[in-house]
Amino acid sequence: YTIPFARVWIPDPEEVWKSAELLKDYKPGDKVLLLHLEEGKDLEYRLDPKTKELPHLRNPDILVGENDLTALSYLHEPAVLHNLRVRFIDSKLIYTYCGIVLVAINPYEQLPIYGEDIINAYSGQNMGDMDPHIFAVAEEAYKQMARDERNQSIIVSGESGAGKTVSAKYAMRYFATVSGSASEANVEEKVLASNPIMESIGNAKTTRNDNSSRFGKYIEIGFDKRYRIIGANMRTYLLEKSRVVFQAEEERNYHIFYQLCASAKLPEFKMLRLGNANDFNYTKQGGSPMIEGVDDAKEMAHTRQACTLLGISESYQMGIFRILAGILHLGNVGFTSRDADSCTIPPKHEPLCIFCDLMGVDYEEMCHWLCHRKLATATETYIKPISKLQATNARDALAKHIYAKLFNWIVDHVNQALHSAVKQHSFIGVLDIYGFETFEVNSFEQFCINYANEKLQQQFNMHVFKLEQEEYMKEQIPWTLIDFYDNQPCINLIESKLGILDLLDEECKMPKGTDDTWAQKLYNTHLNKCTLFEKPRLSNKAFIIQHFADKVEYQCEGFLEKNKDTVFEEQIKVLKSSKFKMLPELFQDDEKAISPTSATSSGRTLLTRAPAKPTKGRPGQMAKEHKKTVGHQFRNSLHLLMETLNATTPHYVRCIKPNDFKFPFTFDEKRAVQQLRACGVLETIRISAAGFPSRWTYQEFFSRYRVLMKQKDVLSDRKQTCKNVLEKLILDKDKYQFGKTKIFFRAGQVAYLEKLRADKLRAACIRIQKTIRGWLLRKKYLRMRKAAITVQRYVRGYQARCYAKFLRRTKAATIIQKYWRMYVVRRRYKIRRAATIVLQSYLRGFLARNRYRKILREHKAVIIQKWVRGWLARMHYKRSMHAIIYLQCCFRRMMAKRELKKLKIEARSVERYKKLHIGMENKIMQLQRKVDEQNKDYKCLMEKLTNLEGIYNSETEKLRSDLERLQLSEEEAKVATGRVLSLQEEIAKLRKDLEQTRSEKKYIEEHADRYKQETEQLVSNLKEENTLLKQEKESLNHRIVEQAKEMTETMEKKLVEETKQLELDLNDERLRYQNLLNEFSRLEERYDDLKEEMTLMVHVPKPGHKRTDSTHSSNESEYTFSSEIAEMEDIPLRTEEPTEKKVPLDMSLFLKLQKRVTELEQEKQVMQDELDRKEEQVLRSKAKEEERPQIRGAELEYESLKRQELESENKKLKNELNELRKALSEKSAPEVTAPGAPAYRVLMEQLTSVSEELDVRKEEVLILRSQLVSQKEAIQPKNTMTDSTILLEDVQKMKDKGEIAQAYIGLKETNRLLESQLQSQKRSHENEAEALRGEIQSLKEENNRQQQLLAQNLQLPPEARIEASLQHEITRLTNENLYFEELYADDPKKYQSYRISLYKRMIVCKTIVLFCCLPLGQMENISPGQIIDEPIRPVNIPRKEKDFQGMLEYKKEDEQKLVKNLILELKPRGVAVNLIPGLPAYILFMCVRHADYLNDDQKVRSLLTSTINSIKKVLKKRGDDFETVSFWLSNTCRFLHCLKQYSGEEGFMKHNTSRQNEHCLTNFDLAEYRQVLSDLAIQIYQQLVRVLENILQPMIVSGMLEHETIQGVSGVKPTGLRKRTSSIADEGTYTLDSILRQLNSFHSVMCQHGMDPELIKQVVKQMFYIVGAITLNNLLLRKDMCSWSKGMQIRYNVSQLEEWLRDKNLMNSGAKETLEPLIQAAQLLQVKKKTDDDAEAICSMCNALTTAQIVKVLNLYTPVNEFEERVSVSFIRTIQMRLRDRKDSPQLLMDAKHIFPVTFPFNPSSLALETIQIPASLGLGFISRV
Repeated sequence: YTIPFARVWIPDPEEVWKSAELLKDYKPGDKVLLLHLEEGKDLEYRLDPKTKELPHLRNPDILVGENDLTALSYLHEPAVLHNLRVRFIDSKLIYTYCGIVLVAINPYEQLPIYGEDIINAYSGQNMGDMDPHIFAVAEEAYKQMARDERNQSIIVSGESGAGKTVSAKYAMRYFATVSGSASEANVEEKVLASNPIMESIGNAKTTRNDNSSRFGKYIEIGFDKRYRIIGANMRTYLLEKSRVVFQAEEERNYHIFYQLCASAKLPEFKMLRLGNANDFNYTKQGGSPMIEGVDDAKEMAHTRQACTLLGISESYQMGIFRILAGILHLGNVGFTSRDADSCTIPPKHEPLCIFCDLMGVDYEEMCHWLCHRKLATATETYIKPISKLQATNARDALAKHIYAKLFNWIVDHVNQALHSAVKQHSFIGVLDIYGFETFEVNSFEQFCINYANEKLQQQFNMHVFKLEQEEYMKEQIPWTLIDFYDNQPCINLIESKLGILDLLDEECKMPKGTDDTWAQKLYNTHLNKCTLFEKPRLSNKAFIIQHFADKVEYQCEGFLEKNKDTVFEEQIKVLKSSKFKMLPELFQDDEKAISPTSATSSGRTLLTRAPAKPTKGRPGQMAKEHKKTVGHQFRNSLHLLMETLNATTPHYVRCIKPNDFKFPFTFDEKRAVQQLRACGVLETIRISAAGFPSRWTYQEFFSRYRVLMKQKDVLSDRKQTCKNVLEKLILDKDKYQFGKTKIFFRAGQVAYLEKLRADKLRAACIRIQKTIRGWLLRKKYLRMRKAAITVQRYVRGYQARCYAKFLRRTKAATIIQKYWRMYVVRRRYKIRRAATIVLQSYLRGFLARNRYRKILREHKAVIIQKWVRGWLARMHYKRSMHAIIYLQCCFRRMMAKRELKKLKIEARSVERYKKLHIGMENKIMQLQRKVDEQNKDYKCLMEKLTNLEGIYNSETEKLRSDLERLQLSEEEAKVATGRVLSLQEEIAKLRKDLEQTRSEKKYIEEHADRYKQETEQLVSNLKEENTLLKQEKESLNHRIVEQAKEMTETMEKKLVEETKQLELDLNDERLRYQNLLNEFSRLEERYDDLKEEMTLMVHVPKPGHKRTDSTHSSNESEYTFSSEIAEMEDIPLRTEEPTEKKVPLDMSLFLKLQKRVTELEQEKQVMQDELDRKEEQVLRSKAKEEERPQIRGAELEYESLKRQELESENKKLKNELNELRKALSEKSAPEVTAPGAPAYRVLMEQLTSVSEELDVRKEEVLILRSQLVSQKEAIQPKNTMTDSTILLEDVQKMKDKGEIAQAYIGLKETNRLLESQLQSQKRSHENEAEALRGEIQSLKEENNRQQQLLAQNLQLPPEARIEASLQHEITRLTNENLYFEELYADDPKKYQSYRISLYKRMIVCKTIVLFCCLPLGQMENISPGQIIDEPIRPVNIPRKEKDFQGMLEYKKEDEQKLVKNLILELKPRGVAVNLIPGLPAYILFMCVRHADYLNDDQKVRSLLTSTINSIKKVLKKRGDDFETVSFWLSNTCRFLHCLKQYSGEEGFMKHNTSRQNEHCLTNFDLAEYRQVLSDLAIQIYQQLVRVLENILQPMIVSGMLEHETIQGVSGVKPTGLRKRTSSIADEGTYTLDSILRQLNSFHSVMCQHGMDPELIKQVVKQMFYIVGAITLNNLLLRKDMCSWSKGMQIRYNVSQLEEWLRDKNLMNSGAKETLEPLIQAAQLLQVKKKTDDDAEAICSMCNALTTAQIVKVLNLYTPVNEFEERVSVSFIRTIQMRLRDRKDSPQLLMDAKHIFPVTFPFNPSSLALETIQIPASLGLGFISRV
């Protein structure tokens, strides 16, 4: 029965299996299925009529790509193949679980999944929780070894090129990294170093693999009780010796031979006389001496380095290379046939000579035994020559034997190097062995390999069957025997009595045994008797065995020879007699192999190779042992291996070769299926499918299929709920079983449930969609209806308003129209009337003019008619005349023609004459006509002449009259002529000037025009140029602006980048420094541990401490501090030690010191002279100062005390100076004063101390003198000499005591200041005296007032009298004191004058006390003046609380007690709750202050050293307690801040009060101690991070990934076998609330301890980074977590963490930014992943993720429901193309161990030290406040 439109798998010759979909429902009895293939074709698939088996069903898409093949609902070959292909091709995942087997597909590409970060990610994880990986298998083996205390083994198998060696190598690397070594011998490095050695001598290039292992090996890695590596052992199997002498085409010999040839030019290899690999017969047969991408010379260097690391000395290495070179030369030995049965070697044959030289054997002897052999019978021994072929075979056999012995020798030495003397507690074995092989020609090697695989497959099947049985019994499922393939018959066929191996050994013992006779024996024994043995049809020299994987045909040829492995004993004897010492070692008798299950005396399991020979034996016995066949040896070794594996818990890794062409990520289905069948994966699937392959816990089933249940079905008991639902869903009860904790389903049932779930979800989705769409449409309709109504309401209102407005406008328009129309009509009438009148006038005029014009036209017409008619009559006449004349002419012509005819007739005789005179008549007529015309002209001219004569006569008369008149006027003209001439000259001159002016004007105009034109042209050109320049300027300005903008942006970007780079560099440097501190701390702890161990072992006390300078500090531990006494005691011992060279005296330094002493003495003399002058000045002013009152007694007492202290310090300096001079005077012993000598060091230390003390004293003297001067100015002189006397005495004391030269420097400067101030005082003396006299008068008045008050008090009783007066005065003074202290707190001078007034008040108080103490009679006799003038002695007033200086004093012997009570035994919780934060730090600093006040260098150093060491001890003892580490981090930082705040440096004093500035350190600069404390704080911070990481790490994955914070969003997918074989049982589930509670706990503890806010932000940032990094790393390694719903869960969890940050006001701490990669990964899981726009959005969004991480998440993305879609391969390639230019780290995982560099910003405390109270609970009663 199949589901309609179900998808199935059908066989295909090319793709093995093809996917198809049913087009028609199948009914029982149908012989054909109508299918639709994925490529679009339809197919009729015929069912097998015999079996009638239906095609395999396909799993739902949601199950494709699972981590575990057993999670598939349908378990069969096509499902397994498809799942592996999808994971390998689409997701680029090479590892897949198949039950207990890890399937590893060789990618033929380097993948970044084997780094140390991946190892750390898999360490400690359950196997089913992470994606499949070789590290997960290794972790499971390591964990089970520790948990079950049972040895483990990892079996790695697969055919050549599948990656077995690499997988085994990575497994060993995992053990070496995770466990570490138990000693400092770096055993794990030696274990890994064995790989290059074994690969060089045991690996070779084949057609399938460039680095194929040609032997099997089993490596045992030993562990101690703490499960740390202590050693290893290696056992090898079936080395392919034939490869030494023969290689197929495109193959190579073992790598070591080519490495030797590539290194032949090295000087140390010259003696080997090697050359190119093509020069040797044993290395040139394959024709492929080079491997692409491999440098044999470099590989040789790696091999030699590994040999050195494993303890193989250089001499032994050269011995190995000599033997290998000898084998190559042996292969070149040639033989010459003498006859058919004998051969010879040419004399002095060079290859043989080289071989004998290298091996150290006799040439003649070796030459003889290469061509002969010895035959021994019962009675005699014969030496028989051998043929050329036999000699060649014997030579090759010898070469193979030598190589095999050398191989075993190297393995033994590797085992010796890896052997450990420590008792082995357990081990993990890694078996790297060949997989099932079948070729076109299969020989003895393939037979042995397949035999070994049969044994391993049997063990594998039994183990799988056992696990299934245990699971069923554990869950109390009814156990039914599962029929699985048992290959014991095949094993019996091979190894039982009369089996194939037995018959082979027997045939080898036969004298004339051959391969043919052995084949016949096989046929006779097993053919037709064993179903697994067959004979080929066309061959009598082959046989077929039906193995568990396939049928294999073996060719019998060569079996006997390879099994015998014959080597002539005489040749071996020759080699044993070698002078080369190493060669005989190869042939020493080996010890017999011991079973791995039996322990040796050392407790280790001996796992040497199987060949066994007795330690002592006879030659005959040796020969017998020597004849043991290869098959027998291999069978024994295999039995030992199986015993070892059966005694361990096995873990299986099956390596698959995806294609034969080594193409990366190319999957050949045919080859993959062959290997899956051969490696037993499909058998595992078959066994699982035979029972109940799908297993669910009740909770998982309930979570997944809750949608199939109704509300009434859900009970509180999940188990009963699942039972009730399953009974309804699956009617056939045989399809499932209920266990104790799980439900077991048969194959296909999960797919059926998934279909029901998908159908239910689909129906629910349809209903939800229907409802939502209806709700949306109804909501849209209601919204539209409401909107329409609203629009209608507004439209109708608008229309009504428009209509009303229209009516109003219409009425108004009607009125306007009425008046307008009236106006228009009236206006139109007026216009028309006026127009009519005008028209009439114009019309009448027009008519009159027309009438006039008509009359005129008629008159003109008459005239025209008259003239026209006359013209017409004349024309008619002319035409008539012309016609008449024409007629006349025509007639005359006619008549002339007639006449002509007659004349022609007449003139025929005179024809020539006529020709000559032709035309004469016409000419004559023309001339006649011309004469007539001239006559006419003549007549006309005559008429004109007559007329002219008449006219001339009249004119003549007229002229005569004119002449007379002119003659009269001539005379007048002559008179005017002269005047005219002059005028003409002037006119001419003017004309000339005018012409010249005109010409100039013209020239000027032309020049002006030209200039104007040029100017205009120039202006236009300039304008154009200006325009161009403006444009160019604008463009340049624009360009400059753009360039400036670009440069600004570039500079800003560059600045930002450089700033970022500098910050990164600073952080890197800080991180590097802090890592070095961390490493230093670790080494220091290691050193302490070793020292303690040495102390316990040797019982030697610690050396005494030595003293160094007070200003010196060290960044190391307490052992660097020393004392002066110990150093001085060591001087004699050091001087007695012999030295190779005496260091001479540093004379330059000695002379400089002498010069300095001379200068000091001179300055001392100068100071003495100046003091003398000052004394004289004081004596001169003595008389003027007699009136000064004695009111400064207390102040002068204080100054006197200060001077006394200076005097004591001067004495100390004087003593040190004398010591310095004494040291300098010791010139007789140059070695003592040489640099580095003790005396020299004392000199330098004392000189440094003197100079520093000198500077300090200078400052103190200046301060004291300035105070004295200021006080002197404020005091007026009186008629007393008290002050001057005291001052003089003080000066005298300074004179007597000031012998030290350093003090005079300060005194000199002080005296100069005093001199200038005294001059100013002299000038202002009188003014101040008057002011002070007035003040004295006021004081007298105050005194009188007080006396009156006293008199009133005298009336009271005596007790009340005193109490009242004192109470009154104290109250008043207290109030006034407080007022003035606040008023003058910021002005020192005013405060000083206020203090003077206080002294005056003290006089008054003294008076009151005096009055109170004296009897009444005496009081009356005492006047106020007597009281004032009485000298006042200093009064010892006890220091009050407000005068507390903020220092704590303790005795030197109480230091250890102080450290013990305050640090070692202090409970942080009590201190944090009950006392002020940082109290221990304040107490320690106040103790340091007091030691500084006392200038006690040793006390300061001792206290600081004890403090630092005690904090380290506390953290070492309770370093895993978060409260302790947080408490001391807070106190260390506070102590550090106190040292900065009170250091006296201006940068740290900005926020101090004046009182705090008074508390600054005065004597010592503790800057270097601050560095030590800063380093200590860094170490504590790193320890704090490790502690919180250890606390948070178990919670993170469960709380952030696995726990469903939003219930019901994600459903659990079906899980495979690995989920139920987790190594650790469920210990409780952590949730996000657990993480938040832990974060709250951390934060509250840090706040209670008073940790700096900035430091808290850094801790929170580090915590969030750890959370984000671990979560993201697990997400990248867990395919089941990469889904849309999980992305929503992560986003919600991250939002909760952000909310926590907001609640704690930590959003600006940078913690949120550390979660950005995790946020982007969650967003990547949720965004669309289809189009190019989606790819662009992903690339821009995921800027905090690397390309590898983005691609990994997309590859791992797995839909949880069928409605989600997988990410296509093309989309992932699009992402990779877009991100190919991004430069980021290729690392896949984040470094979860990364610790951000920590800084400690200066945070001054506002707490006043004098207000701190020490609670009694601390037990510090021995400390007193100062």
